[in-house]
Amino acid sequence: MIDETPEKDERDRDLGFGSVVARQSRQRLLNRDGTFNVVRRGLGVRASLSLYYSLLTMSWPRFLLVGLAAYLVINALFATGYFLFGPEALAGDESTALGGRWLQSFFFSVHTISTVGYGHIVPTSLPANLLMTIEAIVGLFGLALGTGLIFARFSRPLAGITFSRNAIIAPYRGIQAFEFRVANGRRNQIVDLEARVVFARLARTDGLIRRVFDNLELERRQVNFFPLSWTVVHPIDEASPLYGLSREDLLESDAEFLVLLTGMDETFSQMVHARSSYKADEVQWGVRFSNIFEETDDSHIAMEVSRISDVEEAG
Repeated sequence: MIDETPEKDERDRDLGFGSVVARQSRQRLLNRDGTFNVVRRGLGVRASLSLYYSLLTMSWPRFLLVGLAAYLVINALFATGYFLFGPEALAGDESTALGGRWLQSFFFSVHTISTVGYGHIVPTSLPANLLMTIEAIVGLFGLALGTGLIFARFSRPLAGITFSRNAIIAPYRGIQAFEFRVANGRRNQIVDLEARVVFARLARTDGLIRRVFDNLELERRQVNFFPLSWTVVHPIDEASPLYGLSREDLLESDAEFLVLLTGMDETFSQMVHARSSYKADEVQWGVRFSNIFEETDDSHIAMEVSRISDVEEAG
C-alpha cells in the first residue's frame, strides 16, 4: 500500500538524489556493494575515463594486468622506432632477419627503460641516441608514477565491513524490529563505528507519488569498539515509519533501506565508511540471526564470519 504522507522537509525527502529521482525512479538507489546506481552521461572523454581513479580502485589482478600491458606496449613502440632507423642504428645487433632485429630492439628498449644497461647493444646513430634519451626520460617518469600508484593503493584505507546477505524483521522485546548484521572482514581495528539507516519508499504527497526518506531511530546508533559483529536494530514501535506495514506493503511501495556506516581506522588514523542497501524482497520475516560465536579451548571468543547471514526460525 502506498500511504498518504504529509509534506516533509526537503532534506528528508531528497538526501542528494534529486527531486526528479524521488518522484519518478523505481530503480534501486544504492547497490549492495555500496556504489550508487547512477550512470553519468555527457561527460568528456577525459572525465569519463578518470584514469587515475580507475587505477586506484580497480582490483589488484586487473591493475597488474594493465601495468604489464602498458609496459609491453611502450617497449614495443620504442623497439619499432629503433627498428625503423635501420640496421646501423644499434651496434652489437648481429641479427639479420627482420623478426630477430625487432626482438633485439625490443630487449634493448627494456634494458634502457629499466636503466639495466648490460652494454651488449648500444645506439650508434644520432636518431637512435635521441630516441634512447627520450626513452630514458619516459622510464624515469614511469617508475615514479608506478611507485606512486602502488603506494597510493596500499595506503588507501578501506573499511572492509561485511554485511549480512538479508535484513530481517524479527521479534524484539515484545514487538518487532528491523535488523541486519555487520562484521569486520579484516584484521584492522575500527573504533567509534556509527550507523545510519534511511527508509526510502514511494508515498503519496500532495496528490503525487514520490519517494519519501525517513531516518530510522536505532536501538544503538554507535559502538565504541568493533572487534566482533554488530546487529543493528530499529525497534518497530508506534513512532516507527514501519509500524503496521506488512511485507506486501514494502513490496508495493518499492521500499529500500539505505545503510551508511562510518568509523575510525586505528591503523591509518582516518575515517572509513561502508554503504549498502536492502530492498523489500531482501528482507526476511519471522526469523532471527543465528549465533555465530563460540568459545575456543584457549578461552578466546571465536566468530564465524562466513555465517553472518545465517538465520533460524523465530521462536
